[in-house]
Amino acid sequence: MAHVALQKLFFFRFGSAVINSLRAHQYSRLLSTTARRGVKLSTQLTVDELATVKINPERLWNTLHETCQWGQGQRWGKGETDVGMSRLALSDADKQVRDWFVETTKGLGCHVSVDEMGNIFAVRPGRKPGPPTYAGSHLDTQAKNKPTGGRYDGILGIHAGIEALKTMNDHDIETEFSTGVINWTNEEGARFPQLMVASGVWAGLIPLERAHSLGEVSGGTATQKSELERIGYHGSVRASHKTNPIGAHFELHIEQGQILESSKARIGVVEGVQAYRWYTITVTGRDCHTGTTDFQSRSDALLTAAKLILHSHNKATELGCLASTGILTLEPGSTNTVPGVVRFSLDMSSKEDQKLRALEDSLKSDFAKIAAGEDIGGVNALGTRGKGCSVEWVTDADSPSVKFHADCIACVEESANNILDARSDDQVLRMTSGAGHDSVNVSIRAPTAM
Repeated sequence: MAHVALQKLFFFRFGSAVINSLRAHQYSRLLSTTARRGVKLSTQLTVDELATVKINPERLWNTLHETCQWGQGQRWGKGETDVGMSRLALSDADKQVRDWFVETTKGLGCHVSVDEMGNIFAVRPGRKPGPPTYAGSHLDTQAKNKPTGGRYDGILGIHAGIEALKTMNDHDIETEFSTGVINWTNEEGARFPQLMVASGVWAGLIPLERAHSLGEVSGGTATQKSELERIGYHGSVRASHKTNPIGAHFELHIEQGQILESSKARIGVVEGVQAYRWYTITVTGRDCHTGTTDFQSRSDALLTAAKLILHSHNKATELGCLASTGILTLEPGSTNTVPGVVRFSLDMSSKEDQKLRALEDSLKSDFAKIAAGEDIGGVNALGTRGKGCSVEWVTDADSPSVKFHADCIACVEESANNILDARSDDQVLRMTSGAGHDSVNVSIRAPTAM
């Protein structure tokens, strides 16, 4: 089993991280660009020969941090790389790193295409036609001036894929079907507020027109389409899994949590991704003067919103889910004026779709009652009851829980064990990802694992 599986995979290693792809007949495999003297066909490599194919960790590390010059955020430490990132999707910095991606992959012999959502497909041709196997992730980061905008979130997955292509060239390795790397547009949803939007369009889950018309969070006039056109990445290729089919998709990613650290495991084999939903909640009351309006006469939208946010936390705790608010805006925004309108984001997630539905149903009922002054969970037990507010929900994103492909999961797990020479399960841990990734959308249309 190990001998067969190892002959089918494309792998790379960075510290304790590993990503693999398979596909001999059904799945595609990583390939070299040309037939030439000394070329080794991947399917004919022995286990011992494959063991000698290793990436260049120093090259990977240096290249990753060199590209972080585009979109630097705030410094958070004294180390050379202790600088956050603020490379928002379709910004000037994003254009610069995209240009680097295109130039680099073309230099490795890849055919590069850009679709209508700016997704970049770099394909390294193989001997036979068929959907390529890709390493895919994203180069955009979290918001401007956040020192915690990461250097590895998404970025590592792209660089690891490129390093794998370089390693295949270094060793003159050729495989049967094409392989490559995908840079998915706007995975973060930090500037244009829809997570994994471009991979969603590719998968047929999000209409192209809706994605193109999505405006930026800051309230400016830019849309995703206008910015794609501005930076020169509004491609002519249709953004569709039918136009750009994928044989298999693998994504190397940092955990973004503490499960691996606390368990002492080195590699997480991701079996799937938990469900999540994003909402914009609008609380409407009536703005009034703070000094001349007593508590009983107020319809305080901000006070009500605060109670709703607290209740969402308490109810999520009760049901074993997560609920968080990261954006809050209010009108009119004056020290001596009670806010009349408040909008806040609500991000809810759970490993189980049923629990998430239960949380949504409960909060929709409870929010209306709390806003009207009824005491639910103690949030209206203290203070003075006012005149009440109305509550409106808008769904911004809805992603059900996802289970990845069993063969892909097994391939990643087996390779991880081989690379770590693991004799027990303590170094390799099967887990569920708590964050959304482009692999969630891709898994609807192609075998996928992380």
